[in-house]
This record gives sequence, C-alpha cells and structure tokens, in this order.
Amino acid sequence: MLSLYHDARTPVHVVPAGVKLAGLAVAGTALFFVSSITVLTGALIVALGLYALARIPWRTTARQVLALLPFLALIVIAQVIFTDARTAALVGERLLTLVLLANLVTLTTRTSAMVDTIERALTPLRPLGVRPERVGLLVAMTIRFIPVIREQAELVRAAQRARGIERSTVFLVPLLIRTLRMADGVGEALDARGLD
Repeated sequence: MLSLYHDARTPVHVVPAGVKLAGLAVAGTALFFVSSITVLTGALIVALGLYALARIPWRTTARQVLALLPFLALIVIAQVIFTDARTAALVGERLLTLVLLANLVTLTTRTSAMVDTIERALTPLRPLGVRPERVGLLVAMTIRFIPVIREQAELVRAAQRARGIERSTVFLVPLLIRTLRMADGVGEALDARGLD
C-alpha cells in the first residue's frame, strides 16, 4: 500500500506508532489550553526541530505548509474580524503546529504500523459492537486516498489549463465527479471481496 511514509533511520522513526499517536493526542489537547503566544511559538519551533531530527527534506515540509496556508489564512482573517488579532495569532499557531505534528506522524510511521496500533487499541471495544479491523481499514484507506485525491486535483487543474482556463470556480465539480467515480470503484472492489 502506498502512503506518505518517508523512509529513513532516525530517532523519530523508531518511536513506536502507539507512542506517536498518544503523543499527538496529548499535544493536540494541550495546545488548545495554551494561551501564550510565546509558548505556542516554542511549540512550533519544537515541531520544526522534530522535522529536522527526522531528516524530512525541507522541500517536503515547505510543500505541506504552503498547501495549508490558504485555509489557515482564511481562519486567521475570520478570527481577526470576529475576535481580535491576538486570538487570531493563537488560533493560527495552534493549527499550524498541530497539522505539522500530525503530518510528522504520518511521514515517520508506516501505515501498517498505524493500522495495527489502532486495531489493538480498539480490540477491548469489540463486545460493544466495534469492529477494529473495519476501523483499521477505514484509517488505511483515508491515509491512502489523501495523495490520490491530490493527484486527481492536479489532473483537473492541468485539464483546465490545457483548455485555457487558468482560474475557475468550477474546479470542484470535475474533482467531485472524479472522486465519486473512484469511490464507486473502490466500493465495488470491497463488495467483491465480501466487505459490506
């Protein structure tokens, strides 16, 4: 299975998947209780330091951050309009740090290890009707289809540029159609394998 995993031998890569996921959950919760811009800036610097420790190429990191910036900018602008500049800065730093940390977990953890950890963690809930293997499959497919949908978006953009359309508000319609067709194909493949 393809994933976003960046293969390397670093201290970050050898940390077990369960520890990384638990650490991400704790960090994500803790970030929303921090109300100091200085502390959040420190957390952001630590996150970037972990990228360096994991030897993630800066080009990969920059590409991830640049893809996030338009959405982050919209959220920050909305916060400035409806609250104040300080709150906007706090929200922006929190979200950027959290996304960087989540992406680091994905880049340094094999999908199979992440799925196995989630399935083991959910096994005690089996008597309540939870099917750990189904949740694991859902997580694996979600991780797998993030780059696939991005590729589909690039294909739609390339097709529009070939037709002389540089900027178009109808970009989402062909992307949605492609994504739904792909989902139908995956659904049929899962049905053929006996997964309802």
